[in-house]
Amino acid sequence: MRIDVPHDWPQDEAAALRIQDGLRGLVDLEGPGPREPLTVAGLDVAYGPDSQGGTVERVAAAVVVLDAKTLVPVAMETAVGDVSFPYVPGLFAFRELPTLIAALRKLPVAPDLLLCDGQGLAHPRRFGLACHLGVLTGLPAVGVAKNPFIGTYEGLGEERGDWAPLVDGDETVGRALRTQKGVKPVYVSTGHGIDLDTACHHVLATAPKYRLPESTRLADRLCRDVLRAA
Repeated sequence: MRIDVPHDWPQDEAAALRIQDGLRGLVDLEGPGPREPLTVAGLDVAYGPDSQGGTVERVAAAVVVLDAKTLVPVAMETAVGDVSFPYVPGLFAFRELPTLIAALRKLPVAPDLLLCDGQGLAHPRRFGLACHLGVLTGLPAVGVAKNPFIGTYEGLGEERGDWAPLVDGDETVGRALRTQKGVKPVYVSTGHGIDLDTACHHVLATAPKYRLPESTRLADRLCRDVLRAA
């Protein structure tokens, strides 16, 4: 899978903010996205110390591609690298993207949809990891976060499929979505090339048994295994 990155990886906050500001206008929040994707990819990362126990922080990235109908894995790739960007809230993408892209580049064919463990529009500058990945790859991308970064919600029901708008100020930036009855919701936001209704439909379709979509659940497990092995 070919991915052209139109910028150098920044080393400081100011450079990262300039990149986000420059790419934010390329995000497509209205694209319908794939109504019936053939494949769905989940992406996740895990962090840990280097093999010598030193101060260098390592990151392992995993991408797991599923058949969208059967949810059976059809491809998976990983990459391990060193974290070169500091810990700055709102700029986590720059800690993860180089290694995530290295894993994605190993895929023989591009998936139809990316489900990212992180935020999309639900970000202080409306440009979370899913937005950045969508713009760089040109693929429809959705942020599916375990915890909200910004925004509040009210009145979320307890049944599978119930949802409530995630609101920041006067803007709806995503949804709190109940994927399993009585289980904590996930926080879905548009990343690129897909509308919020379609994004939530695919998140539910890929989470028939567990809180997380099967794609990101398997990617979470895989990146942790790879990090331990590394």
